[in-house]
Amino acid sequence: MKKDFNIDMLQVIGDFLELGHVENIVAMFKQDRNLYSLTGDLLRDERFTVRLGIGVLFEELAIIHPQEISLATPSLLPLLQEQNPILRGEAATILGIIGSRDALEQLVKLKDDPDFQVREIVTDILHQGAETPQPESPSGNDEPS
Repeated sequence: MKKDFNIDMLQVIGDFLELGHVENIVAMFKQDRNLYSLTGDLLRDERFTVRLGIGVLFEELAIIHPQEISLATPSLLPLLQEQNPILRGEAATILGIIGSRDALEQLVKLKDDPDFQVREIVTDILHQGAETPQPESPSGNDEPS
């Protein structure tokens, strides 16, 4: 996707999420799988309601399109390295919702995060992930080697 298009799309998605129109964004993600690549940038939005909306969006997508949500993983991984613990925690939360083996393996790196809340989020997700079988990613990367 082109950069200008991405900026415009981020603004549209963020505005809709801020207004609570998650169902519209669910429909957009169902229509265009490329939108998953914007997830990391959407979590960088300074508006709390947008970040909260991303969580609601992914909870819904996990139900209706569990095989596609792992497409967001590459856009979330850079956030795990951010200085801001809020961004690390938000990214960890979405990776936990994604729940693929790859997503959960990335979270192991944050088990000793300097921020208590990030550690708590990651510990809870990893504990839950150990108890719940997760769907295979669309690329098939979750197959055991």
